Parts: sequence; structure tokens; C-alpha cells
Amino acid sequence: MSDEMYTKGEYLKNNPTWHTEDSHFKVDQILEMLKRNELQPNSICEVGCGAGEILNQLHSKMRNDISFVGYEISPQAFELCEQKQKEKLQYHLKDIFQEDNAFFDLLLVMDVIEHIEDYYGFLRKLHKKGHYKLFRIPLDLSAKTLFDGCAHILTERETVGHIHYFTKEIALAVLKDTGYEVVDYFFTPIITYLKSKSAKIKLKRFLINILFGFNPDATARIFGGYSLIVLTK
Repeated sequence: MSDEMYTKGEYLKNNPTWHTEDSHFKVDQILEMLKRNELQPNSICEVGCGAGEILNQLHSKMRNDISFVGYEISPQAFELCEQKQKEKLQYHLKDIFQEDNAFFDLLLVMDVIEHIEDYYGFLRKLHKKGHYKLFRIPLDLSAKTLFDGCAHILTERETVGHIHYFTKEIALAVLKDTGYEVVDYFFTPIITYLKSKSAKIKLKRFLINILFGFNPDATARIFGGYSLIVLTK
């Protein structure tokens, strides 16, 4: 049933842009992580690439000899990807696990595992498909979301299909449980929070950023509004 949300058009109906407007934020985070760890991959694959805009932007910003490949199970998202294909940028309407010999220097798994019913099984199978793996995981669980009666979580469950919820500690534990070696990680504000023009939200963000400078972990646990970027082997 969870796959049908993406393959039958419901996700596109709820999210008609497939979040392409958020891609440049995510690309900046990917490039920052690669720079921090001095990684220069020759092949990059995104699993669950959506409309393909992250790979499209990486293709334009990175070396021109890198090969980029995206896998997506949604026919509606794949139609958006097809318009962006180039010699070194290819998309496939299939599950990466259908490709027995697929292996890449870097796998991107950006806002994916929270959507997958058996994400433990997914992570175990994915491990052998790349040398480095870069995850972006929303930290939906916080003191604030619980205090609010999980209203935000329930809304995201209906509109964007989040069926699993994480804190930093849970996310890192899950990756270790499924055989990944955590190399590096950092927090990043969720994109809707960054883009808000509300004066109230801007003031709140300013105050939270001050607290974040003193104690990032406690700020994320209490107030929420963050995702975790994790580089693994």
C-alpha cells in the first residue's frame, strides 16, 4: 500500500512540484559533506531520485567526467526526470535492486527511508550498492512535536508519506544496526522552515539558532525543525 502512494499518482497530487524547488538546498548540503571529507566520486547514484533535480544540479556543478544515475519507482516522477537526461546523467524507472551489478562510488538517499515500510530490509540490501552512502533523514520526533500531540507528524503522514519517525540518536542507531559505518554527520534546518517569510517564524528561527550554537543536540531534540545529513560506508 505504501508504494501505491508514489506509483498511482497520489503523491504527485499532494506535491505537484515533487519538491524540485528544494533541490538547491539539498545540493548545497551534499557538496558541503563531500568537501568536508575530501571525496571526489566518479559515479553518483540517487536512490528514489523523485523529479531528478538534485542530480541535474549536481551534474551542472561538479566535474564533467562524473557519471550520474537516478532510480525512481514513480512513473509520474520519472516523466519529470526524462526531460533532464544527458550523456552523463541517466534516469531509470525501476528499483535499484533489479540491477544485480549496480555499484557506485557514492549513493544518495535523500529523504527516502522514512517512506519505506521495511526500511531495515531496504538498508541492508542497499549497503552493497555503493562505497559511500549519503543519507538525509528528517528528524520528525522532538519534544515540541510530542507536546503538540503529533499534529505535524500526522499531517506529514498524509501529505508526504512519512511512516517512520526519527531523532538523531535513532537514525544513527538504525544505520549502525544495518551494517553502516558512520563517517560524518551534521544537522540542517528543514527547508520549509528556512523559506518561511513570517516575521514570527523568523524571530523564532533567530532565537533557536542562538540556542543551536550552544547545544545543537538539545536544540534539535526540543524544538525539532532539523534533518540529519549522514555520510556512511
